[in-house]
Amino acid sequence: MHIQTLAVHAGHDVDPATAAVTPPIHLSTTFAREADGSYRGGFLYSRYANPNRSALETCLARLEGGAAAAAFASGSAATMTLLQAIGPASHVILPDDAYFGSIKLARDVFGPWGMEVSIVDMTNPANVSQAMRTNTKLVWLETPSNPLLGIADIAALADIAHRGGAVCAVDNTWGTPVLQRPLELGADVSMHSTTKYLGGHSDVLSGALVFKANDELYQRVNSIQMTGGAVPSPFDCWLVMRGVRTLPLRVHAQSASAMGLAEFLAKHPRVEAVHYPGLKSHPSHDVACRQMSGFGGMLSVQVKATAPESIAIADRLELFTQATSLGGTESLIEHRASVEGPGTRSPANLLRVSVGLEHVDDLKEDFDRALGG
Repeated sequence: MHIQTLAVHAGHDVDPATAAVTPPIHLSTTFAREADGSYRGGFLYSRYANPNRSALETCLARLEGGAAAAAFASGSAATMTLLQAIGPASHVILPDDAYFGSIKLARDVFGPWGMEVSIVDMTNPANVSQAMRTNTKLVWLETPSNPLLGIADIAALADIAHRGGAVCAVDNTWGTPVLQRPLELGADVSMHSTTKYLGGHSDVLSGALVFKANDELYQRVNSIQMTGGAVPSPFDCWLVMRGVRTLPLRVHAQSASAMGLAEFLAKHPRVEAVHYPGLKSHPSHDVACRQMSGFGGMLSVQVKATAPESIAIADRLELFTQATSLGGTESLIEHRASVEGPGTRSPANLLRVSVGLEHVDDLKEDFDRALGG
């Protein structure tokens, strides 16, 4: 079944009680027992499971082609739970260009717990091979990466991980299941900050892990989540489900506009470099073409300017809001080094761009004016 159809129908059942086409929000935290101690709908307590969360998890598993999914209160909560499930005294490998919060979790939260962390450039699979140890339990990919949009070869790295007895997980937030299918390429887990493209409207905080198999790892993650309570609210689940219905349409439109904007900026005299895997000049363009059906709505641009001048350029833009996050209907921009703070690896002149649903010609004109073109 095509993903456009799944986005509309997966998990979106007509309400059996009222025949409502749009599902109700089940706010109840507890559910009544029958006389024999059973539960009529299979729900006991909302920390364990909730109708809205179960529907969302069903939807996400089908979108990614997985066997099971777990929805969380945030993308960071999803990442943290997976790291916790991997266990102490284990070694994990993460990319050197990635969401700084993921690296912070592994190093600062789980490092004192006994987790060993290696940070490598994953655009070259040989670096991962060299970093593997006897106690490596997780190879964590982020592709396209944040903020330099590096491309990691999912199939190659999954093979390296599996040969070493490790799990391969992919942060697929930027790729989305519309453009990239990590589980079909060999990964064991696909992670999403569903706050971003899946929610799609900048109005919900949530995350998810989708598993290729309903295996011991999924069961451990599910147990940790149920015990610790890192769950999204029913309304958050409902909002993500609403966003998923238009996900393919939004992502394809944003990708097309991002490609047009990237091509425009790559030729601009005030631009030093554009990072976008759809450009033939991108060092991993061939890999991106092989594992993605489109190149996404994110790009980064390095302007010919100092850090303060780069921030001033972003401030002159009228159609791009200076704000952290991505994947919404509105275009956003941020000076990434300022957001990440001390220790950032982001270039001082780099502006990270999330392309929304505005007309691409208007976005080009806005950038041209802000750059002084």
